[in-house]
Amino acid sequence: MSVFSHREFDNHQQVAFFKDKKTGLKAIIAVHNTNLGPALGGCRMWPYATDEEALTDVLRLSRGMTYKSALANLKLGGGKAVIIGDPHSQKSDELLYAMGDFIQGLGGRYITAEDSGTSVADILKMGHRTSHISGVDSATEHGGDPSPSTAYGVFISLREAVTYRLGRANLEGLKVAIQGLGNVGYRLAEYLYKAGAELYVTDIVQANVDRAVRELNATAVAGDKIFALDVDVFCPLCPGSSDQ
Repeated sequence: MSVFSHREFDNHQQVAFFKDKKTGLKAIIAVHNTNLGPALGGCRMWPYATDEEALTDVLRLSRGMTYKSALANLKLGGGKAVIIGDPHSQKSDELLYAMGDFIQGLGGRYITAEDSGTSVADILKMGHRTSHISGVDSATEHGGDPSPSTAYGVFISLREAVTYRLGRANLEGLKVAIQGLGNVGYRLAEYLYKAGAELYVTDIVQANVDRAVRELNATAVAGDKIFALDVDVFCPLCPGSSDQ
């Protein structure tokens, strides 16, 4: 697996690989840039089909975090971690502790937080082995989970874009296709439903689709059909269990 010639490699400062035989952990951490401070980025757990897919994801996402931190005027750089595995069947406390050891071994160059496939509780378990964690705050309503705020931000942005592009004063009857009903996607769907939008949804987790059909009067769509729907707005979001 070539790193330096990889199409997503962008002068990353460090790419670290870790495998723990005892827990089955296979993970990659990519530190893209630390010019402004230590690299911050979530830890994603996903059943990647190949190691190459995992490397592509971690390189791409870590680069994006560099620009996000800079745009937010934070004294932080960009990084990302990926765990290769199914979060529904392969996650364990021991695996998360091992991931904490991996992060600790980078000596503070990378700070992790929750992402698709991980939760606040998972990051706290990693925190048993490393102090380099973020996105956890017991004093807040959701314990530090950024998903509710992200979903609301996407909803407000969507509403403003609709007003600007379609000249609509409200979302009543607006047709919206949502690809992915994870932590952000499902909350966004709830906001849209309350605003009167007509929802078309898909997700790799059938339970999420069934829930949206049952609770939000959404129309289920096959994954490969979502792109061709005649709708007003298309929202691609992270799939996964909405209770991760």
